[in-house]
Amino acid sequence: MNIGTHGGACGHACCLRIQDLSVKIGAQTIITGINLHVHCGEMVALIGPNGAGKSTLLKSILGQQTYDGVISFSVPGERNRKAKIGYVPQSPTFDPGDPVTVADLFACCMSKRPAFLGQSPAMRQKIRECLGRVYSEGLIDKRVGTLSGGELQRVLLALALEPLPNILILDEPLSGVDVEGMENLMDMLDEIRKTYDLSILMTTHDFSMLSRYADQVVLLDHKQVCQGTPIEVLGSEEFRRVFHRKGGYL
Repeated sequence: MNIGTHGGACGHACCLRIQDLSVKIGAQTIITGINLHVHCGEMVALIGPNGAGKSTLLKSILGQQTYDGVISFSVPGERNRKAKIGYVPQSPTFDPGDPVTVADLFACCMSKRPAFLGQSPAMRQKIRECLGRVYSEGLIDKRVGTLSGGELQRVLLALALEPLPNILILDEPLSGVDVEGMENLMDMLDEIRKTYDLSILMTTHDFSMLSRYADQVVLLDHKQVCQGTPIEVLGSEEFRRVFHRKGGYL
């Protein structure tokens, strides 16, 4: 297992490179033979059926899962500097009756001051600035458990963007978001990656917006089945074989 800084063909641009990655848990091989290169500013979508290994791959990149192979980063600036990774997990749940507000959540993540003591004016201003990146300043005093699916994704995204990462990883960000909210969220992610020149790697089961937003699509089914543009992957024989069984869509 090796995590290092890759200084290959990308020069001074930030990128993520995965080479010959595999994960075994006990005697079971979860994923094998993964090779992926994500360039700075790219949006890459990981697709595949449930249990195909998408979340396992993300956990490997995040350092939460042991693996064989190489995961390396190239980061602009100082040599051997570690990449900053922002992460939005899949569908966290919060109790609607919990009094914790969005401001409390940010304060817990950004300050050593106990949240029950409240936030200083400077901290509240910082939280507003973070929420402003996702056009959600008005959510600052809402209880986290009462947020809609789209609102919660915006809040978690704002958290993941502080401090600004080189690579943003999102596990099923469209889950629990209505159709209009999905388009708004994808527009926002597209704007964020262009504004801050960062890479986005996301898993999704919704393929309807990939052709509009994704630069690359990677189809996983315990191995890297195919990779290419959205049109190439979604129109491939490999895609039909993985997702269709006896004429039905899974």
